[in-house]
Amino acid sequence: MNGRLVPWAVTAFAIAVILLNTLFIVDQRSQAVVLRLGEPVGTVNADGRSPGIHAKVPFFENVVQFDRRILNIEADKEEINTSDQERLVIDAFVRYRITDPLRYYVTLGNETRATDRLGRLINSSLRQVLGSASSNDIISGRRAQLMTITRDDTARRAQAARLGITVLDVRIKRADLPEQNRLSVYERMKTNLEQRAAQIRAQGEQQKREIVATAQKEVTVTLAQATETAGTILGQGDAQAAAIYAGSFGKDPSFAAFYRSMQAYEVAMREGNTTLVLSPDSEFFRYFSGGPGGR
Repeated sequence: MNGRLVPWAVTAFAIAVILLNTLFIVDQRSQAVVLRLGEPVGTVNADGRSPGIHAKVPFFENVVQFDRRILNIEADKEEINTSDQERLVIDAFVRYRITDPLRYYVTLGNETRATDRLGRLINSSLRQVLGSASSNDIISGRRAQLMTITRDDTARRAQAARLGITVLDVRIKRADLPEQNRLSVYERMKTNLEQRAAQIRAQGEQQKREIVATAQKEVTVTLAQATETAGTILGQGDAQAAAIYAGSFGKDPSFAAFYRSMQAYEVAMREGNTTLVLSPDSEFFRYFSGGPGGR
């Protein structure tokens, strides 16, 4: 019985080996290149329409699979001279997709070689595009526009090299000063800012003096106008008072004497160190006694 099972077991094992070397699965997120004796002869699911189980010639053909999703490559840091003679260390990355797996396999073969080749392409584009821009444009001013130009230039280079990929995006992660230049650049920036601050303070001081001078001039003019107006009003008041007094004195001469005596009392008895020695029946005190006329 055991002797009869051996041929069946061998046959089953051979069929399993043949099936394993014949059938392969391509995920919907992947694409494959079919190689016959090491030479590429076709692709599977390159357009995303044929994922699933596929067959190949066993032992003569094998399959290399690549990702259909967006891939990311971190470029090596590149030191670039800008148009204003500043040196910047650029740290960038590129996103791409494998759109022609057959061409990709022929020209690049694997992801390691693709990373190296694309890294050199992106660095070359960065040197060309960013080398014609100022450091301020790279850091903030025209960064988005420069990245679009770099992406288009990298895509053109990749297409010209027939790498089988489509470059989707290029971005700068960091743009820093070289370590050896950082301190001197910071000192220069500090000096420029201090000069700017001194200029602004000088302008502020000049404006302050102008404002104070204008305010003092307005105060002087306002006080002069107020003094003039007050003098006019006082003169008119004195004239009216004099007219009233004159009318009153004309109507009652005794009121005039009384009024002058009251003024004399006010002056003589004002607080001070003046001492008056007078007779009780002096004419000066005539209005302190009772009766008409002060007596």
